[in-house]
Amino acid sequence: RVITPLGVGSHLRYWGMDPEIIDERDWNQSVHISDALTVHVLPARHFSGRGLFDTDRSLWCSWVIRSPQFSLFFSGDTGYFDGFKQIGAAYGPFDITCIETGAYDHSWPDVHMLPEQSLQAHLDLGGRYMLPIHNGTFDLALHNWFEPFERISELASAQQVSD
Repeated sequence: RVITPLGVGSHLRYWGMDPEIIDERDWNQSVHISDALTVHVLPARHFSGRGLFDTDRSLWCSWVIRSPQFSLFFSGDTGYFDGFKQIGAAYGPFDITCIETGAYDHSWPDVHMLPEQSLQAHLDLGGRYMLPIHNGTFDLALHNWFEPFERISELASAQQVSD
């Protein structure tokens, strides 16, 4: 089973994936996998598109994965926005938040977060542990390769956040 934001299923079908296993969802919709597992499709702030003529024709999202014993927030690519506070109030607190911390630039506030914003998102969500993601994968930004790891570790330590 593949749970995907609106507009992404057409790409998966084009690439040959069985349409029967594709489950497209809008923001604020949920998929109950079983009595023990629910996936919530929630807002994120990022553009979408891979070509010249498909900008913002598919939805970008964040995810909450919840079981009776565990809750996880996954930010995906996103800029900082008030939605983190709303998600935290509605679905938090979280055992782990997987928060984007890399490939940032001051010119890209709508699509990627600076480490300070990543930490604030974690706090807004009510996370216990923070797992920094979206860093060290490819060279997209002008910052030093290790800078996201170093900055988020220093910030988390100063705020007594386990990362």
